[in-house]
Amino acid sequence: MESTNNEVAHEFRFFRVYKDGRVEKFEWTQNQKIPPSDDPITGVQSKDVVISTEPSISARIFLPKIHDPTQKLPLLFYIHGGGFCFESAFSPLYHNHLISLASKANAIAVSIEYGLFPERPIPACYEDSWAGLQWVASHVNRNGSESWLNKYADFNRVFIGGDSGGGNVSHTLAVRVGSIGLPGIKVVGVILVHPFFGGMEDDQMWLYMCPTNGGLEDPRLKPPQEDLAKLGCERVLIIFAEKDHLRGVGECYYKELKKSGWVGTVEAVEHEGEGHIFHLMKPDCEKAVDLVNKFASFINQQE
Repeated sequence: MESTNNEVAHEFRFFRVYKDGRVEKFEWTQNQKIPPSDDPITGVQSKDVVISTEPSISARIFLPKIHDPTQKLPLLFYIHGGGFCFESAFSPLYHNHLISLASKANAIAVSIEYGLFPERPIPACYEDSWAGLQWVASHVNRNGSESWLNKYADFNRVFIGGDSGGGNVSHTLAVRVGSIGLPGIKVVGVILVHPFFGGMEDDQMWLYMCPTNGGLEDPRLKPPQEDLAKLGCERVLIIFAEKDHLRGVGECYYKELKKSGWVGTVEAVEHEGEGHIFHLMKPDCEKAVDLVNKFASFINQQE
């Protein structure tokens, strides 16, 4: 029987919570999904793989056009944004973005489909993404379940990247790699695009989505210097948008990382006059093309 109690207890950026506990995501957050396909323009192929059935974790893999079958390619492990509660690796926005990234960087991309609030509250996003990265690592002996990774992936050139909430998850994965390692895998770099961190009004939304949270000082929300110091990579690229509502917290992360004692190198790029995830909304604009080019150059930068 449908509840008649429509009194709102909490209203956040992406959803509202009623007094009876119901969660209602706003209509514009509804996910559209499209199947994998071969892109006729770039030659990028894609396919979906199941990583786990319980919990349900999957990924879409993108393989650029192969010119030399003996050449090993860098691997990008990508975590989509969407406030931990919407969007998908299978949405048109991310499907098309990953085609662009795989083509421009000449890299295999593994775009993880992780559990979303409210069906799977935080920390599902972190744990599912870690399981996905471990699945990638299961291919280092060239006998894993996915032939594209066995045949083409260079496991000494792995990159972790994501936008918005996916940038937050990317940071957390890099800390875990630096803390406990990932045998057979070398994470060279991390790319954070318009990343979400604590220090703004959306903190309360994150805390609500994570029933086991550690408060406003939770290290996933507000990374402490000891976590920043052990990022398990050599290089970090942070991409800002001048008019992004997350610009300030991203700048804070950048400054804290530089003074944390981490031994790697961090680079920042900003696109003036642009807002949050502008590159997904208008992928053909000059600055979106520049963002993809910067992303690809970072992956292919010589050590």
